Amino acid sequence: MTRILPLLLALFLCNGILAQVKQEIFESFKLQERRDVRYYFPEDYTPDKKYPLVVVLDGEYLFDQVVAVSKFYSRFQGMPQAIVVGIEQSKDDLRWYDCGFEEVSGLPTDKGKLFYEFLGMEIIPYLDTTYSTAPFKVFVGYDITANFGNYYLFKDRSLFNAYISISPLLATEMQSRVPERINAMDQQIFYHLIAEIDKGADWDALQQLDRGMKAVDKENIHYFYDEYPGANEVSVATYGIGKAWDRTFQVFKPISPEEYQKEILTYEEPVFQYLQKKYEMIESLFGFRKPVALNDIMAIYAACRKKEDTESLKPLSDLCKQEFPNTMMGFYFEGEYYEQMGEPKKALRTFEKAFGMEEIDFLTKEMALEKMDALKADFGF
Repeated sequence: MTRILPLLLALFLCNGILAQVKQEIFESFKLQERRDVRYYFPEDYTPDKKYPLVVVLDGEYLFDQVVAVSKFYSRFQGMPQAIVVGIEQSKDDLRWYDCGFEEVSGLPTDKGKLFYEFLGMEIIPYLDTTYSTAPFKVFVGYDITANFGNYYLFKDRSLFNAYISISPLLATEMQSRVPERINAMDQQIFYHLIAEIDKGADWDALQQLDRGMKAVDKENIHYFYDEYPGANEVSVATYGIGKAWDRTFQVFKPISPEEYQKEILTYEEPVFQYLQKKYEMIESLFGFRKPVALNDIMAIYAACRKKEDTESLKPLSDLCKQEFPNTMMGFYFEGEYYEQMGEPKKALRTFEKAFGMEEIDFLTKEMALEKMDALKADFGF
């Protein structure tokens, strides 16, 4: 049932895709060809927002699945809405010419070099200049088109931030070249390797790539590997894309109970720094400042209490005044900070300010009043 669910979701959401999909023939100067291209734009697209860009090769096969997953995750799972472009390559076996490589060197063929420039110097610049795209870009490919994405890692700075590589047909030495290159990078890279289980020569190369990637130990490299026994060339993409999306956009999602337990409660620095770094990374990756979620503030507040992290309460209160200025949250947290720092007069005045403001979540005026009465009783104010 767990494997059927992603397919059902994809089929369900595909019913609402057509209204937002634009199809055109792109006149390529680099290729000297006319290419069939499809674009998906969120139905409420506005130039006032930034949208990550997803480039999908094998567009006839993968485009609709990627759009469906993007729609689902942006609606329910906390990822930003995205623009998706699909390059169609099935006609006349174009994929093998576009993404072919030399057997000896493993480098792209002459046509492959032109296709490389077509994506990097025509398709992406066109979308960047015409639409409001975010810096974050995702590459999706299958088989030989998945391998092709690896070539963008070898630029001085990778054109893509995330790679969804589905059962790649690896070029010569690519299983060792990719880990070596990624180990030298200081850019935030998300790399997802998705595999159907097989026992041929391609499987051996894929397993070597997996071992090499797992040996890379750097904070800026986020590597994930999933294999699906019994999957075929159709189902492996359906199984893998949703899971890859979930991981790629994990940082954008609100703090989950699992993240709270495994990451925040074990965090060695003041927990407010965890929240600060999370939102700094979101802004760095996606090119816009995301408003801090109430869920995330409450998670950090709970961690402050659990870990007796008084130091984090003051910057957390300042953040609450900025994000939720009409509520009592900022002053209530600040009152607790002064209370724990042994400054009862400041704490009392601050709780009085909190009492006069709007309630929010679990914080009520009665709670502020109880704090005020307790301070007066204890210190005789």
